[in-house]
Amino acid sequence: MSVTTTTRGSFVLLGVVQAVLIFTIMILTVPLPLVARELGLGPSDVLLLSAAYGLSFAALLLLGGRLTDRHGGRRMLRWGLALLAVASVACALATDYPVLLASRFVQGAGAALTAPAAVAVVRRLHPEPAAYRRAMATWGGLSVLGATAGSVVSGPVAAVVSWRWLFAVPVLVALAGLLRCGRLPDPAPASRRPALDLRGALLATTGVCAVSYALVASTEHGWGSPGVLAPLAAGLLLLLAFAAAEHRTADPLLPPGFLADRRRATALVTVMATSAGTALVFVLLSLYLQQLRGWSAADTSAAFLPYAVALLLSGRLAGPLIARYGPVPVTAAGLALEGAGLGLLAGLDPGSPYPTGLLPGLLLLPVGAAASFAGAAVLATGGVAPERTGLAAGVFNTAMELGPTAGLAALMALAATRPTVVGGYAAAFAAAAAGLALIAVAVAVLPGRSVPDTTSAGTTSAGTITTAAERTTAPERTTRIKEFTP
Repeated sequence: MSVTTTTRGSFVLLGVVQAVLIFTIMILTVPLPLVARELGLGPSDVLLLSAAYGLSFAALLLLGGRLTDRHGGRRMLRWGLALLAVASVACALATDYPVLLASRFVQGAGAALTAPAAVAVVRRLHPEPAAYRRAMATWGGLSVLGATAGSVVSGPVAAVVSWRWLFAVPVLVALAGLLRCGRLPDPAPASRRPALDLRGALLATTGVCAVSYALVASTEHGWGSPGVLAPLAAGLLLLLAFAAAEHRTADPLLPPGFLADRRRATALVTVMATSAGTALVFVLLSLYLQQLRGWSAADTSAAFLPYAVALLLSGRLAGPLIARYGPVPVTAAGLALEGAGLGLLAGLDPGSPYPTGLLPGLLLLPVGAAASFAGAAVLATGGVAPERTGLAAGVFNTAMELGPTAGLAALMALAATRPTVVGGYAAAFAAAAAGLALIAVAVAVLPGRSVPDTTSAGTTSAGTITTAAERTTAPERTTRIKEFTP
């Protein structure tokens, strides 16, 4: 078997793993009413169960990225997949709410270890900068593909068999990844491993978890509830303490200057907005079709099939478009198209016919989401030294997880101000469309140039392929980056 074939096979497997991590978030979204009836759950129980996986996933990603940079992608991938598989089996076999809830939290922890590690291995599979950019352009669309698959598949499986069988997907994919882990490339241990920064990890994890919980809880209890204000205030204080601690730490978990790069910061905002927009469509249209129009879970999942087809087709075009035109114009165009799709859905009314009222938006939105995710992935991870790949991947995935949480909380609060449910949904779609349009403008005015690839490459004593720029000291590297940043 040729090296190219081996590399392609490894990348495909890692891509499936990434898609399944997001698939696992969505598998209970459509069948959640069935789960609630089977286990006798109240509204607060349903709220926490729906958020558990995403809470631990988002909260632990920075730590997962640091562990990857410290111990290597292949090792952390193995641990993350093993944890994901065990927790998924526990979810499938759970007989009561506490076991299912705890298992979903552990699933999220496994995903937080797996996601940054997978990107680090992809970096090793594609050491050349141009090849790595192409790989990340493809990688960017995998998350929305996983979310779509979760929404499309979960309804029919839950209706025909049981929602418990949905957890077979992460189990099987995790086992496939574990079987192939030994054949994946992995750098030798670095001569100097980054410190673990346990204080920063604790502050970041608890802060993100508290804020995320408050945002999720606000959709049910309202912003004035003590159950929302208390965790929100505590989380914000913890994140402020985290920022202060990182400035005083010699080897911070999140270097203060890492988010100062304009292109990277804008790309992360793009990821948050795009993931929020796609999540809004899945959540609101699932509620609209099932609760207001009386559709079954299977019929609701079928309604998203055209979305999935459009996403698959457009996702294949995103990489070549980025290679030809660059990530900035492709990302801006994707945001504009996604905003246009949400704008079409803003015309929602109680009797909107599916072919003319919903389908146009469901076809246009995934085309834009595929382009914006792909371009943002290139912008967010570009120009990062190999020893910080885990950090970049952790921050990218954190933005992807926080986007739906924060976006849905804000948009659902807006929806609640309207006198009718459908009117609130329409207002949320309109506000999301306007936000995406503004971000599209912000991306469009970004400088098109990036840090140029150097032609000379070498190998460190640790065996990691680096460019000439990456072999400099930190002050020298900062100076060189500033030379190419307008």
